[in-house]
Amino acid sequence: MSWLEVKDVDLFYGKVQALRGLSFGVEQGEIVALLGNNGAGKSTTLNMVSGIFRPATGSVNWDGHDITKIKAHKLVEMGIAQVPEGRRIFSTMTVEENLKLGGYTVRDKATITRRIERVFHLMPRLGERRSQEGGTLSGGEQQMLAIGRALITSPKLLLLDEPSMGLAPLLVAQVMEIIHHINEAGTTVLIVEQNAKAALKIAHRAYVIDNGTVTLSGPAAELAQDQRVIEAYLGM
Repeated sequence: MSWLEVKDVDLFYGKVQALRGLSFGVEQGEIVALLGNNGAGKSTTLNMVSGIFRPATGSVNWDGHDITKIKAHKLVEMGIAQVPEGRRIFSTMTVEENLKLGGYTVRDKATITRRIERVFHLMPRLGERRSQEGGTLSGGEQQMLAIGRALITSPKLLLLDEPSMGLAPLLVAQVMEIIHHINEAGTTVLIVEQNAKAALKIAHRAYVIDNGTVTLSGPAAELAQDQRVIEAYLGM
């Protein structure tokens, strides 16, 4: 069994089936990318792993626990953090205040302070803007802040939903480099990304999802050379 294992999952929005027998695994220490077109079920998959949605059938096991029915806030305490699509930072709060809110499950203030300084070390641009309101940051800086806020919980598994969305190519590269460094420091990453080229550069493995089920999987380097992936997602 994989460290994170999604097995035979069906999930519905009312009468609409979003996931169909979905199965995949993530090993500890990996970056795994979920690729696919809009509406394929990628974000739904992340929201299910993080406890926001509950599958109708199937199971989700992580780090030796059956987490299929565990609520989202409990999963945060256990070590799963999600950076949602669209960043969702608090625009009228400062960078530092946003980061402090990320530590709502951490009871020791000194620990929160240390983790905030660690975020500033990883992303110096945020440190330079620690007293600046989130809404005044650039899109790339807001994405860094959203990632930094999730890191305050010191997650074992980080879920990222479209972190490059709306960013210029230079900023995409910077955000992907940050994700790579987070992984190198010991955090496992599951990333949903429309920019397949950027995701495959940093991922160890990838799954292609279509209509709520896995249609293709393999090492990221191999998928980047797969003609089906090239034609569908890499625009080459």
